[in-house]
Amino acid sequence: MKRVKLNMILLMTISSLYGVETSNEALVKRIEQLEIKLSKKVDGEKTLKSQYGQVNIHGDYRFSVDNLNYELANGQIAKNDALLTNRLWLNFDYEPNRHLEFNTKIAFNKVFGHPAVFAPNGKAPFDGFDWIASSTNTDDELRVKNTYINYKDDTIFGMDIPWRFGVGRRPTSYTKLLSFRDDQAANAPLGHIISAEFDGGSLGFDLSRATNISGMKFKLASGRAISYVHPSLSATPNADWGKNINMFNINFVPYSNENLHTELQALKITNLVDIKASGYAQDGSFNPNNFNPSFDTLGDIYLASFMVSYKALSLNNTTFFASVAMSKTDPDNGQKMFNKSNSKTGRSYWLGTQWKPNFLENAKIGAEYNHGSKYWRSFTYGEDTVAGSKMATRGDAYELYFTKDLMEGLSFQARYTYIDYDYTGSDGFVGNQTGTPIKIADVTGTDVASATVDTAEDIRFYLRYRF
Repeated sequence: MKRVKLNMILLMTISSLYGVETSNEALVKRIEQLEIKLSKKVDGEKTLKSQYGQVNIHGDYRFSVDNLNYELANGQIAKNDALLTNRLWLNFDYEPNRHLEFNTKIAFNKVFGHPAVFAPNGKAPFDGFDWIASSTNTDDELRVKNTYINYKDDTIFGMDIPWRFGVGRRPTSYTKLLSFRDDQAANAPLGHIISAEFDGGSLGFDLSRATNISGMKFKLASGRAISYVHPSLSATPNADWGKNINMFNINFVPYSNENLHTELQALKITNLVDIKASGYAQDGSFNPNNFNPSFDTLGDIYLASFMVSYKALSLNNTTFFASVAMSKTDPDNGQKMFNKSNSKTGRSYWLGTQWKPNFLENAKIGAEYNHGSKYWRSFTYGEDTVAGSKMATRGDAYELYFTKDLMEGLSFQARYTYIDYDYTGSDGFVGNQTGTPIKIADVTGTDVASATVDTAEDIRFYLRYRF
């Protein structure tokens, strides 16, 4: 009924503006144009294009400085007083009509100057990994972060169920809940269990009209993280030679309105890997002759998360949120994950709030807490903290931040993150070389303590301009 009233108002407006008779096709076109002109910005992001058939371009530049401090298990300190980074996103949107939308985001992310990486030949073996290539900051390359096309419609098989289907390099980093402190419009997945780059597709349905339940949605997605194929110049180019790493995902929103949002996500990632030999000796020293970065396929992992967020209008739109998550390994026969041949379950929870104080215009103050158990493993290899993924922490992580809009498009943030690890392997793969959990207290006093982080601190300041 509301949509009918809106269209009537638009028709009357068109009639008063043009004062002439016109065809139904022309009226529909003018209605679409007026609807676009009535659109507004949400959280600094342009949610609708200025006009069908035109390319919409916007950018996002961020300068940040991080003060990093690590306390190792042997009591030594490793630090960087000022890690300076540049990040630039260029986003291109195009909608030829109301059914199709195309998006591409180009990413540039690097430290100031040319980095001298503490690794063999000054080249870190996994910083260019496809899962995190546009989130790491160790080179000056431009990369395609997102590129996809979506088809959408308001009905399916005559039913009043809006739906959409899309394929491409999907936006699966800077995900929900992580978006609060990142001051970023959230991408679809839940940030508690995934923040990484994937190529794939999705099929989603808006069930709110059909069920009369506010905000109810259901989505299926799948992606591929690694394809094992022969090189293009080999005798058998692009033939299979290993097990691909695939992701299968279900996302369900039971209820959502202006104040309350609930969401559930479950996913399976197949054929996960770890390197064959890390090259590190018991004393923590690195020997490149013992380093073997080739992968062993070890097994699958299951991840699930449920979140709820609530915006308290009576408290100046203060938002409270909570999320619980679990992970479960499923090793292949004859293989081990986290140095165990049987399945291991990890658990995590995440609490946070964001407050918009009356005494500070266009400002946000946030506080968050994360906890992860011994065998917890999220798929958050994308950037969330340069000191290490707080979402993957086997232990406790605490975070405070302050974000302030200085003028149109320009914002400032100060953020403090403290991570207290209970077990090793939080940021590793899922195998025995980089992912095995060992209690920090058991490492203290051993030779490997010099290569084990006990606590990590990150004090960050940034200036950001969006246009």
